[in-house]
Amino acid sequence: MTTDSLITLHRYYIWANKLRADFQNILKNKNKISKAGYEIESLMYMSLWYGMLYVVIEGWQNLKLKDEVIDSLLKSKYTNLLKRYRNGVFHFQKKYKDERFDDLDKEKDAVEWIVDLNKELGRFFLEKLKN
Repeated sequence: MTTDSLITLHRYYIWANKLRADFQNILKNKNKISKAGYEIESLMYMSLWYGMLYVVIEGWQNLKLKDEVIDSLLKSKYTNLLKRYRNGVFHFQKKYKDERFDDLDKEKDAVEWIVDLNKELGRFFLEKLKN
């Protein structure tokens, strides 16, 4: 793994994390947005965040990066569900409520796992790229 490839992967993380921040901002300002606008924008930002986060996972695996906490999180069944969710986001699906979305949505601890993974990836990049 080169520094350039780590910096490149960090770019994808920055994009994912910005989508996370935008999603959280939509949630925080729910009362200032129309119901339809809230439903569209919250689902859009959440889905794009989830999809980009899986791109970071792909890069992590491709670069054969190692971190005890992140590697432990990636052993979860949620990793594959997030991959399927990403595929549903970035590849056209004929059904509005496709099972790629529903399978992840049904998992009550998946959101906590996604938030933890996002946080730990941020920690990793801060540690590795601080110089």
